[in-house]
Amino acid sequence: MTNKIYPCLWFDGQAQAAAKFYCSIFKNSKITADNQMVVTFELDGKKFMGLNGGPNFKFNEAVSFVVDCESQEEIDHYWNSLIADGGQESNCGWLKDKFGMSWQIVPTILPKLLSDPTKAQKVMEVYMGMKKFDIKTLENV
Repeated sequence: MTNKIYPCLWFDGQAQAAAKFYCSIFKNSKITADNQMVVTFELDGKKFMGLNGGPNFKFNEAVSFVVDCESQEEIDHYWNSLIADGGQESNCGWLKDKFGMSWQIVPTILPKLLSDPTKAQKVMEVYMGMKKFDIKTLENV
């Protein structure tokens, strides 16, 4: 699968290592081309490019990748894999991986829970206090 529009991620000499790391975490993923400057890869069939652009620019929370998760097992897998080896937890399902890229690991049930007018406020209060989302806790609000 190819997408006509895809992100180019700027790394300081770590594009190949990042592509390998991400491909090891997401199913249906592979490196499609690689040279010293640029690596192209697919994560779950979506195209990405990694550029070894140097130290001039760093990732920040202005851009993040959202991973929709159907189950707690999926949340645990992506969360634990992406924070491994130097990543950092944040709040409300956000984290930074060891390369500084921000991710949101989100249960697909969250919009449904937030659309229930009798529970929405309480669900939001509970998830605002979480780092990694816990589906059972959110469902039991």
